Amino acid sequence: MTAIEIATVRTRAASPGLLFALPAILLLLAIYVVPIVVLAGFSITDYRLGALDWSFVGLGNFAAAFDDPVFLRALTNTAIYAAIVIPAGVFLGLGVALLVHGRKSSRGLWETAYFLPVTATLVAMATVWQFLLHPSLGPVNAAIRWFGFEPVSFLGNPVLLIPTMALIGVWQVLGFNMVLFLAGLTAIPKDLHEAARLDGARNPIDRFLIVTWPMLGPTTMFVVVTTSISAFKVFETVAVLTKGRSGSETLLYALYLEGFEYSNTGYAAALTLIFLAIVLILSIGQTLRMERKVHY
Repeated sequence: MTAIEIATVRTRAASPGLLFALPAILLLLAIYVVPIVVLAGFSITDYRLGALDWSFVGLGNFAAAFDDPVFLRALTNTAIYAAIVIPAGVFLGLGVALLVHGRKSSRGLWETAYFLPVTATLVAMATVWQFLLHPSLGPVNAAIRWFGFEPVSFLGNPVLLIPTMALIGVWQVLGFNMVLFLAGLTAIPKDLHEAARLDGARNPIDRFLIVTWPMLGPTTMFVVVTTSISAFKVFETVAVLTKGRSGSETLLYALYLEGFEYSNTGYAAALTLIFLAIVLILSIGQTLRMERKVHY
């Protein structure tokens, strides 16, 4: 049989599979590929929403982004926010999972209590947080005054804005990360812990470092990547608590303002591509770096 005949046979054998995969391929193209191509097209123009004419500006929008003090401030704020949310969200989620995993009768209660913030609408919960942190009416400042200290304007002090929103972000992701770590803990065979104990690791901390932490490698990698993406996508908290006033801008809120408030479609498209590139590079970098230390 010649090479051409072999290729023909392989093509005929693959045709049914391609037909079955065709709807998914078309859906993937329509939802992901085509919008990104259109977005890239807008990013190299000065198109404004509703305008009848536009011109080609090349990489001008990208150059303008890195000369824009608002965008640079939003980039810095998002980086600070992520630097707080990612490690705190991952390690606190792991700590809570370890505590809940050791419970017997009340495990279901604690799982529900910690997971409730995940199911709540963040816009509504941001409004609740706005009341809790109010400098004169909020219970947080009431407790601070009870201890003899001056009230703190968590949402009025520019220095405290991003750390305060980051703490709310940690509260938001804590329950989801806890559930993921609980699944990973449940999948660890108990025989490994018993074997480690017989080999001399009688201290629970030693067994955690020798058995639990390495076996949680795949779960930890997934939690870190998803938490990182969630941290960079912060929007609702800013929109409700600060409405994007100076000092509280984040990347997604800057995109929203440029695209929907100011109608700078071309510039907003360029900012969106920068945002997607940052998230993609961060996710791939974390995956490649952690993949070497993961034990499956």
